[in-house]
Amino acid sequence: MVRTAVRTAIIGAGIGGLAAALALSRRDLAVDLYEQAPEPGEVGAGLHLGSNGSRLLRRLGLAEDLERVAVRPVALEVRDWSDGRIRVRQPMGGVWEASFGAPYYTVHRADLHRMLIDRLPSGTVRPGHRLTGFTTGDDMVRLHFADRPDTEADVLVGADGVHSAVRAALHGVGTPLLTGTVAMRGLLPADALPGLPTDALLVWSGPTVRLLCAPVRAGRQIAYVAIVPATARDRESWSARGDPADLRAAFADWCPDVRKLTEAVRTTHRWTLQDREPLALWGRGRVTLLGDAAHPMLPHHGQGANQAVEDGVALAHCLARATDTGRVASALRHYETLRRPHTTRVQLGARDGGSGRFAGPGDERGVRGLVEDVSWVQRYDIEAELDRR
Repeated sequence: MVRTAVRTAIIGAGIGGLAAALALSRRDLAVDLYEQAPEPGEVGAGLHLGSNGSRLLRRLGLAEDLERVAVRPVALEVRDWSDGRIRVRQPMGGVWEASFGAPYYTVHRADLHRMLIDRLPSGTVRPGHRLTGFTTGDDMVRLHFADRPDTEADVLVGADGVHSAVRAALHGVGTPLLTGTVAMRGLLPADALPGLPTDALLVWSGPTVRLLCAPVRAGRQIAYVAIVPATARDRESWSARGDPADLRAAFADWCPDVRKLTEAVRTTHRWTLQDREPLALWGRGRVTLLGDAAHPMLPHHGQGANQAVEDGVALAHCLARATDTGRVASALRHYETLRRPHTTRVQLGARDGGSGRFAGPGDERGVRGLVEDVSWVQRYDIEAELDRR
């Protein structure tokens, strides 16, 4: 039976909001998930689920689905940008799982989004609700929506991304920290790229740009991400349409495999790479933040979705201990105190360039360094940490 004493309203039905809603519902906590889009859905291309994220999603019931549609890369290959030869091959697959206690997956964002929605109780996701503001009181939060009636909840969670309306109401709009680079990304059918493996992560890193590929959808598609310099016309966006001609021009003198890939691209998107300085506090009273709304981070360590899932599991744990509505504010502060130091460390670490360290003759040291940098993140088990608290 669902406990009605504490009702949580989550704004934003992305990966973090859905994971939080699922974690709450599995603890028999009432939750409503409000999404401004008219229909729940997720765009985007591939994402990486590290061991720290996959272990939690498997515990939330997604193990079979992940094995069916995601890919466990057998290796990370760093290839020479000019001639295509393999410079370094880092084993993954079973070696990674044995080292870190759970698999590493690459998955299409929309597939993970659908997995999470399918496991939520019917009616949890409420599309067509754009938050315009909220009013807090001692015993509730009133949510205001455009063209929808107000509603009340005991807890409000902003999981509405880097442009979070909840974060802006709490802390102001803030100033994004632009990196001067954009990610051009998209998907290609694997059969359009004969000769490239469909079970490995590939990185080609050159003097000023780099290209990464990851298999998704059981290896039937390849998700690519090219990190290139920003231009004057780039605006702050994660989904603006890009020009495939720009992609081809950036890699015009690269090895044949890279040129073959860029020539196969018909549509691409430009994601302006940015983050923000870590917040000293996330929320107040009955309001808190989660995922990119709390700690937007660069993608170079592949941890954005993973940290949002960790947030959702931690939030559910803390709210489950709030046996009545009078204790939710202290439960939220405990959640934030637990998560902020960890997410800040991951957020700042992601600024270190990730695959950018692979350029030049020090590739092998670069791969070892990257694995060492993220090993503590991969081993981290938020539920074990919560049990200790």
